[in-house]
Amino acid sequence: MTFFATPLQKRPSACLGTLAATFCLLAAAQASAQVRPADAASSGSADAASSTWGVGIGASTVRRPYAGMESKNMAVPLLFYENRWLRVSGATADVKLLQKEFGPQNAIGLTGRIKYEDGGYEAGDSPRLSGMADRDGSVWGGAAVTWNTGIARISGEWLSDLSSKSKGQKLQLQVDRRFGFGSFGLTPRVQAQWLDEKYVDYYFGVRPNEAMPGRAQYTGKAAATMELGVRLDYAIQPRQMVFLDISTTSLPDEIKNSPIVGRSSMSRATVGYIYRF
Repeated sequence: MTFFATPLQKRPSACLGTLAATFCLLAAAQASAQVRPADAASSGSADAASSTWGVGIGASTVRRPYAGMESKNMAVPLLFYENRWLRVSGATADVKLLQKEFGPQNAIGLTGRIKYEDGGYEAGDSPRLSGMADRDGSVWGGAAVTWNTGIARISGEWLSDLSSKSKGQKLQLQVDRRFGFGSFGLTPRVQAQWLDEKYVDYYFGVRPNEAMPGRAQYTGKAAATMELGVRLDYAIQPRQMVFLDISTTSLPDEIKNSPIVGRSSMSRATVGYIYRF
């Protein structure tokens, strides 16, 4: 797959989109760095007297489900920081509230989380969206929990829209495991996400004043999505690695039935390089 770096546009949504892409790429890069179970990034903790930095460069391409919308490609810088109490990954900031280890490969962590997520569209993104009001990305806040069992990593997240764009909430559950083969790593994952009716209505609904022939009014309902993904990482040197992360998300009828949706799934691919200090 070939990635193309697109120049930043002179509108706020383009900058926010870049910020969100940074988060997605950092999440993949951070997970790719989990080469040893004892690593701070793997256990969710860092040594009390130390901090960890990471920088790099990445590219992402995203195919959203809106009818007529083309895939979006961009290149972004990567930045990661972690100490005993704080972890910052691009557009996500976690405050570590609870960290408990039950063994060398068995630990649980609870964090307070704030992050920005890009989403939605602008009316000019597709002819099908002409005349629609823009739907913007939001700052989300809530809590996240991660349990490293030694067999797999189980993580959950509850977030609420702090920006009051959609005024929605969402829950997420993910199971993944990294398999190491020397310098190579393979991490398959499965993720389920529940979106409340306010979220679905904001991003996929059609308001009465937006309805027109061929685009009927549509009120969103709560929905659940399912994502399958896999990440490949390769350690060039102990502190340097490259990664490729691909995923596809299956959409339920509550989203597919919207007149502005033209696909039954959405997909993402990210590739990047990161150096950990």
